[in-house]
Amino acid sequence: MLKKNYTVVTEFILLGLTDRAELKPVLFVVFLVIYLITVIGNTTMIFLIRSDPKLHTPMYFFLSHLSFVDLCYASNVTPQMLINFLSKRKTISFTGCFIQFHFFIALVITDYYMLTVMAYDRYMAICKPLLYSSKMSRCVCFSLVATPYIYGFANGLAQTILMLCLSFCGPNEINHFYCADPPLLVLACSDSYVKETAMFVVAGSNLTCSLTIILISYIFIFIAILRMHSAEGRRKAFSTCGSHLTAVTIFYGTLFCMYLRPPSEASVEQGKIAAVFYIFMSPMLNPLIYSLRNKDVKRALRKVIQKKLFAK
Repeated sequence: MLKKNYTVVTEFILLGLTDRAELKPVLFVVFLVIYLITVIGNTTMIFLIRSDPKLHTPMYFFLSHLSFVDLCYASNVTPQMLINFLSKRKTISFTGCFIQFHFFIALVITDYYMLTVMAYDRYMAICKPLLYSSKMSRCVCFSLVATPYIYGFANGLAQTILMLCLSFCGPNEINHFYCADPPLLVLACSDSYVKETAMFVVAGSNLTCSLTIILISYIFIFIAILRMHSAEGRRKAFSTCGSHLTAVTIFYGTLFCMYLRPPSEASVEQGKIAAVFYIFMSPMLNPLIYSLRNKDVKRALRKVIQKKLFAK
């Protein structure tokens, strides 16, 4: 048998957002500030929900898990990206790249369905208020939260295995700031048809399925709200739904731009801009969206601040 003349890739080089050296310190500061706001915002949200008994309801239980997923989601990419802004050699090991790849897909799919679960919760609360307590029991809530995690990580593992089946035997420069599907597929030496098809099927089906459930839930929600006789009841219902709809719009809008296109150099470049929104902006904005529009969260935050001040 003839030996194949190729070099096995042991590490990848992440080209990042830009190759302009003068912009990198500025971008480092910008993304460090965004990451700190993300960590503080989501950690605070989790702490408030866990510490305040009045927030021990299904809606806030799901919100705390959304904050946890967003925190993990941003932390999977940002630290490596920040290091690369200040490093001359922007490398990531082969193993490290695929670990990042796995967690990225797992967490993004978990995020899809966590937002879907939150839409279902709003549907039950507004459309079936008399059945809400029995239908959204503690056991049901745990099941609804566990399912996105299990399904998301199973999908991430399957996609990672398919990517590992490809050969990477030469080019190792990833035209992105993290290990993502399209730029990795561009580097593959072997036939990537199966993996590319799987990427479109998984991304398309999960985006479509979760978004369809969310939209159907909100059709019934809006019908129920319009039938309400109380103006205060309608205002309160629209307020709780508005925060969730804003988060859904930001997250899903940019994901459609990222994944539902064939992998190419042009799509990868455009994908970088979309990725900035759903990796950095969405996790940063979600705590602000839910806290600024929510009286219960603001009350819990004031309570904690007052407690700390009086403790001193």
